[in-house]
Amino acid sequence: MADVLVVGSYIADLMSRTPHMPKAGETVLGGPFQMGPGGKGGNQAVAAARLGAHVTMVTKVGEDPFGEEAFRNFSREGINTNWITRDPDEATGAALIAVDDEGENMIIVAPGACGKLTAADVAAADEAFTGADVVLVQLETAMEAVEAAVNLAERHGKPLILNPAPFQEVRDDLLAKAAYITPNETEARLLTGIDVQDETTAHLAARKLAERGVGTVIITLGRQGCYVFTDGEGTLVPGVKVNAVDTTGAGDAFNGALAVFLAEGDEVHDACRKANRAAALSVTRPGTSPAMAYREELDSL
Repeated sequence: MADVLVVGSYIADLMSRTPHMPKAGETVLGGPFQMGPGGKGGNQAVAAARLGAHVTMVTKVGEDPFGEEAFRNFSREGINTNWITRDPDEATGAALIAVDDEGENMIIVAPGACGKLTAADVAAADEAFTGADVVLVQLETAMEAVEAAVNLAERHGKPLILNPAPFQEVRDDLLAKAAYITPNETEARLLTGIDVQDETTAHLAARKLAERGVGTVIITLGRQGCYVFTDGEGTLVPGVKVNAVDTTGAGDAFNGALAVFLAEGDEVHDACRKANRAAALSVTRPGTSPAMAYREELDSL
């Protein structure tokens, strides 16, 4: 069984549908309202667990009802919670999500407790790094926690996937320690200054990131699929066409699946094909963590 370690955020998702995105000062009647588990780290952990991996989560939540729900959710999904800490002073993180009739979304994240995840919290989970096949990290926590995870993965000789979302500046010495980096078009532009719109511009951005030391660059392109740049060569891995209901969490579905299939030994292009399918399945239903695909669904697509 693949062993995936996720270091990142847990956020309670507070989501409502809207006929259109509100303009400044505008109130829109929407609904229905949904509340559920989320956060990039939490979503990616659930995505990996539902695809059959043994998953360990490292994060921080508050001593509040949202924090209690975090433990219940991870337990339901079979995720190891031994390294999730509680913060007595900070509330569990929350995200305010609006999804319009086209399935597009706008999100405001209040990181709360997971924004206080420290290097010491991550270092305490050293044992989890020892047993991991792949380490998966995002940027929805304090950067010191990200740096600690990157350095521990390097120390233990574990391949690390860096999902640079939401965007923060990342030093070149940290990028050089990542086996894989998985920005979307916006994050690729912020990292490189290149406006990624198609295969040609994706190639330019990916090559620029590779020059900064990343082993393999994977730029996710929504319904187009993803662009993989490795060993000096770039390839577009096409996406899967589906009727999107809610695109929130598609990137998390991709990253969680990518970690699983790389941990299982798949070549990177094959892993990306499967990850594209996982992302496509996730957008056909509302929500983030609850929308993640199970292995049998992926196999039958």
